[in-house]
Amino acid sequence: MNNNPRFYLWLALVIVLWLNYTAWQREFPPAPATPVSSQTASSRQSSLANSIPQAQPSGPSKSAPTAAEPAPIPPAPTPSTAGIPAVKPAASESAPVIHVHTDVYDIEISTRGGTLERVKLLQYAQIKGQAARVQLENDASARTVYLLQSGLTGPGDTPYPNHTATFTAPRQSYSMDGAQQLRVPLTWSSGGITVTKTYVFTRGSYGIGLDYTVQNTGAAPWPAAPYAQIYRNDPRTGRSYFHPNTYAYHGPAIWNGKKYVVLHPSSSDYKHFSQMVTDGWIAATQDDFVSAVVPPKGAPWRFTSEVSLPYYLLTAMGPQQTVAPGATATIHQTLYVGPMLHAQLAKIEPSLTYVVGYGMLTILAEPLFWLLSKVYAITGNWGVAIIMVTFLLKLVLYPLSEASGRSMAKMKALGPRIKNIQETYKDDKEKLGRAMMEVYKREKVNPVAGCLPMIVQIPVFIAFYWVLLYSAEMRQAPFILWIHDLSARDPYFILPAIMAVAMFVQYKLNPTSPDPTQQKVMMIMPLVMSAMFAFFPAGLVLYYVTNTILSIAQQWNINRRLGVGTAPQKA
Repeated sequence: MNNNPRFYLWLALVIVLWLNYTAWQREFPPAPATPVSSQTASSRQSSLANSIPQAQPSGPSKSAPTAAEPAPIPPAPTPSTAGIPAVKPAASESAPVIHVHTDVYDIEISTRGGTLERVKLLQYAQIKGQAARVQLENDASARTVYLLQSGLTGPGDTPYPNHTATFTAPRQSYSMDGAQQLRVPLTWSSGGITVTKTYVFTRGSYGIGLDYTVQNTGAAPWPAAPYAQIYRNDPRTGRSYFHPNTYAYHGPAIWNGKKYVVLHPSSSDYKHFSQMVTDGWIAATQDDFVSAVVPPKGAPWRFTSEVSLPYYLLTAMGPQQTVAPGATATIHQTLYVGPMLHAQLAKIEPSLTYVVGYGMLTILAEPLFWLLSKVYAITGNWGVAIIMVTFLLKLVLYPLSEASGRSMAKMKALGPRIKNIQETYKDDKEKLGRAMMEVYKREKVNPVAGCLPMIVQIPVFIAFYWVLLYSAEMRQAPFILWIHDLSARDPYFILPAIMAVAMFVQYKLNPTSPDPTQQKVMMIMPLVMSAMFAFFPAGLVLYYVTNTILSIAQQWNINRRLGVGTAPQKA
């Protein structure tokens, strides 16, 4: 049995990496190798682009397929819409566009379908210090198409105000100015039916209300079902160790009323997906941003996903409703287009915060983010908040750290005796092991005792790592002096250098491995780790530096109390 505490630390690290790898394989399965001809792919993309969901009967369907049952490929467009593709940039440009300007948005809404064609986020620069804003929805080209389409659909060939229909608007531009709310109406009429599709923008919010007011002045009942869908070209991007956020999931996802489900486009399970969902939502994620459709609660909606790589079409369609002659009805939906800000997401729907991407450690990450945000509210600086929360974590976990530190100190005190035993029995490993175990038993030292408390802390620190990496609140947030962006690397590599020095000091305070090879490995570990962290976001490095310095202070104090020397050890 290996009595070196670092052996157990490395074993724990291997186990954690293996768990992460297996989880990664489940969430991001390899793409199927089945070849698809270019003609077939083009045909399927055209089908997706022209797809208008078919209305479902009122109430839940008795024969609705479950999540495991594949839905059929959407049928070809009806004759009334076959000539108007949902996504065709040249055609979209010919339709009048409504320009909307709020305190957080610069938006273009096409009168063809009332589709959100371009959404710029005024408070988020693509690159800090530059004028270009982050843009989500767009129809600039087939390579970058990303549209949030919506409308009403129904049975038969009767015209409906779907996302290919032509709407009219009283004005071509709207500005929020000093108002708290801005309403942008679009109108469609046919055969005694008038539908007013109204986007409702609220100051300071990335939530967008979407209301349909249906007036039936005809002589017959008019059935209609609301829907909204996200159509996107979302090619897989290359992942880079030097950019950790490239490992975050981007693509379609849903909340099925009970759990968050990633519909990875490369998975065969989600190429033709269909499920009836109550109190759920659909979303398309992209780095720190998301577009989501949140249906009203209490009614069953059908969520479907159709994929023709790199395109996907994620749809949410509600139950069919009938508007009687002479009656008026209102249908409501909620959209969210913007950054993954916890407070804003939770205000729209608490479960919407799952898009942030904390994964299996959400149960730990959410409270940690809550604490971090509360400290930020007091300090007004995310860097200071990171330092203070790291200190609070150290304080809360102090009993575990104390137990680990005391064990480390005792092991360090036994260092000279262990070295003598190694020299005495250097040619007999069996006697060496027995002699070391006798010393540990006589001195009441358990080498593993220093490792187990640290292993218990690992999930907490990994969860905090995810919080710092995937929280949009820290995007381009400044700290002090040379660090102007906690979400980017330290421009002068000062924090990684401090980290290397701190790790070396920590190494000197801990017991030396009896194995010379392991000693050398631990000696160069500070340089290796600092080189690894050099290209990580500065916020992550700041956390690690703070945690290491606090660990040094704690171990030094324990060594002092136990009378353990801190003189440099021979490597």
